[in-house]
Parts: sequence; structure tokens; C-alpha cells
Amino acid sequence: MVRSGRKWWESGLISPCCQYMQVISMFMGEYNHTVDAKGRLIVPSKFREQLGEEFVVTKGLDGCLFVYDNDEWKALEEKLKSLPLTNTNARKFSRFFLAGASSCEVDKQGRILLPAVLREHAGIDKDAVLVGVGSRIEIWSKDAWTAANTYDDMEEIAEAMEGLGI
Repeated sequence: MVRSGRKWWESGLISPCCQYMQVISMFMGEYNHTVDAKGRLIVPSKFREQLGEEFVVTKGLDGCLFVYDNDEWKALEEKLKSLPLTNTNARKFSRFFLAGASSCEVDKQGRILLPAVLREHAGIDKDAVLVGVGSRIEIWSKDAWTAANTYDDMEEIAEAMEGLGI
């Protein structure tokens, strides 16, 4: 029997924390793949299971790409719509995410076609790293991932996170 749904929650057999984790999909892990000459990238099966057959890829921060399942993307769109049109930074921020956004469909081999504008933004020529970071996936060029993720300063970062409640 599968423990899901309101029945298990109301019976007290699963805790509020566990129920929350069942509702929210969390992307985790790091996967190395290669982009072929046509710009196609294999999406790891673990990620495909959570994303579905169609999802959104857009320009991300730090020189990578952000991947959102359709529900997360709709939530982001709603937040962007609520930003004031009179605020210059809000307009730039919205343009950045929406102008580069592309709906991607998975083919029979588990690949997506990354548009050239997105590959250029992330500097992805051949080797790519897909990283699950909670509510989204990030796609990095292997070189940029390696350069951006040195963990020599984790003690300082951990101390700074304390102020954010971590």
C-alpha cells in the first residue's frame, strides 16, 4: 500500500514534515553529460521523472541555465507579473528570465534541444553538468561549474547563512 494522500496525513501515520516533502519535489544530485553537435542534452532519468515530458529552461544567474517544472515556472511567472512595471530593476529582471525562456520537450532518447541562445549564455559547448538545487535544476558548462564551485570558503559561507536561518 502506498502512503500518500490525506488519509495517511489525518491518521497521523506520516508527520507534517513528511507530507510536505511528498508534495514538494526536490531536485538533488550532480550529473555530467555531453551536448551533441545539434545542441541536444540528455536529461538524467531521475530528473525526467520529476520534470515530466515538458518543462521550461531559461537563463539563470551565475552564468548557468535554470530548469523549472511547469508548476514552478507558473509560480515564477505569477511573481514576475506582480512586480511593479514602474521599477526599472523589476523590468530588467523579468526580461532576463522571460526573454530567454524556452519550453523543452524530452525526445525518445531522453534528450532536450537547448536553444543556441541558452547554450551561449551558459558557455556550454560540449560538456555540461546538471545539478539539482531544490525547486529547480541548474545546467552549467563543466568549466564554469568547476570554477564556480570551489568550497575553500564554506566556513565563512556557513556563518553568513546563520543570519538567513540556516
